[in-house]
Amino acid sequence: METRVMNENHSALSGGTEAVAGATETGAAAASIEVRDVDFYYGSSRALHDITLSIPRGLVTAFIGPSGCGKSTLLRCFNRMNDLIDGTSLQQGSITINGVDIYSRDVDVIELRKRVGMVFQKSNPFPKSIYENIVYGLRLQGIRDRRVLDEVVEKSLRGAALWDEVKDRLDDHATGLSGGQMQRLCIARAIAVEPEIILMDEPCSALDPIATMKVEELIEELKKSYTIVIVTHNMQQAGRCSDHTAFFYLGKLIEFDRTEKIFTNPSIQQTEDYISGRFG
Repeated sequence: METRVMNENHSALSGGTEAVAGATETGAAAASIEVRDVDFYYGSSRALHDITLSIPRGLVTAFIGPSGCGKSTLLRCFNRMNDLIDGTSLQQGSITINGVDIYSRDVDVIELRKRVGMVFQKSNPFPKSIYENIVYGLRLQGIRDRRVLDEVVEKSLRGAALWDEVKDRLDDHATGLSGGQMQRLCIARAIAVEPEIILMDEPCSALDPIATMKVEELIEELKKSYTIVIVTHNMQQAGRCSDHTAFFYLGKLIEFDRTEKIFTNPSIQQTEDYISGRFG
């Protein structure tokens, strides 16, 4: 599946203003998401402290760290899901996706969330059929052509490695699927609208080992077409799935590097202590 960089559709996001300079794609490791000096608050409580990092395009980046360290908060900043929580604010810094400042006043948040899909910790299929779960986003865009919808359903379910398991029961209620199947259905629903980035907030925490393995295999396949950012408490999962890893503690980014280096030769003692299980 071919992905499209957001600044090709920049007018849809921000009223046609010019994209920020320097966002051209220079290869697979070019930055997809740029976070600069970000402070984020829940009311008067500071959740993120001066976060700066560049998330590479076309790779999997894992956020690790103990509960309450800010990793899910930062993840939700990337599609502005935190906007749905009263009292939250990005008080300093900037977050750009393919050169577009996503906190700019003229950014279309609905368009942003289409381009930056999200899979949550708990699978959340809509109370509809498998088919209608997949086409929900397309129907919101006004797409009614049954042939187009059928093609998207098959393509998305194949992309989520679920087609062979559900192709004969697309009209069945989605909640009749197993936990692992429901999570893959949510991934299929996310990719149906052709995002550029997929955010995953502990997508395997409620799954058994076999379902977890299938989702991890799917992540490996999906990174051929998408930039993926995953929050996980599972050190082994981060090691297996990701190309880069960011370690957070108490709202601060402690270290960010290639996953192999983070797990075998971290630069910061605190990172080594967490990876080795000395705290956290």
